Amino acid sequence: MEIFMTFILPVLIALALGALIAFGLSFLGEKLAVERDARIDEIERHLAGANCGGCGYAGCGAFAEALFKGEAKISQCNPTSAEGKKNIARVLGMSEEKSTRTVAVVHCIGGNRCKNKYSYQGYGDCESCHILAGGNKACPTGCMGLGTCSDVCKYSAISVDKDTACSKVNYKNCTSCGACVAACPSKIIGRIPVEAKVYVACSNTGTGKEVAKVCSVGCIACGKCERNCPTHAIELSNNLAAIDYDKCIGCGKCVEVCPRHCILPFEGV
Repeated sequence: MEIFMTFILPVLIALALGALIAFGLSFLGEKLAVERDARIDEIERHLAGANCGGCGYAGCGAFAEALFKGEAKISQCNPTSAEGKKNIARVLGMSEEKSTRTVAVVHCIGGNRCKNKYSYQGYGDCESCHILAGGNKACPTGCMGLGTCSDVCKYSAISVDKDTACSKVNYKNCTSCGACVAACPSKIIGRIPVEAKVYVACSNTGTGKEVAKVCSVGCIACGKCERNCPTHAIELSNNLAAIDYDKCIGCGKCVEVCPRHCILPFEGV
């Protein structure tokens, strides 16, 4: 009897309490559970399923829920096919969203033609280098060429060119998911329409004198591109050439007159 009271009874009481708590939690879970709308799962099924994070959400599941709640747009997911977007629009009961297909471009061709502030010897990626005084490049928006962009790309669409030590996009592989855009610590990767004929391969907004001191191919805001564009599709904005692709006819005049050769023909897909 003493053994029962000392050892067995406490164990039985603990088991009974555990069972009671488990039942209570189960009961409350059923009562308080928030039902997930089946349309969210259907939306997710029509997404590309890359879980790349380029849309700005943690994954396709989170993005599907944001779409359902009206907090996101279908066009934010570039890897999803046109058919997939059409089906999602149908699920949401809205007209199909029209969006121009884009690809990523690196707005820098400095690489080894841009001076270094110091010799970086640490862990080999741009993000780690950027922690030290904003990176090793004398240009504040110079490509460090240490491959953070290529590390996050699931499609082998971007890599560091060995000759220039600058990142370059393989447009045929690019889905414009945005993973490289988000990962680049210098914020020099952007998107342009696949129909584009030219792009600006520089991101430095310093004065011409400041740029010339640190890079041999950076935009010096001379304005020749702006003055020679027949459709006024290119203009200087904050000391940097900017292209309006709605106006650009692809004549190539800006490429011809740029003394720094930082406006490049776009090879396309």
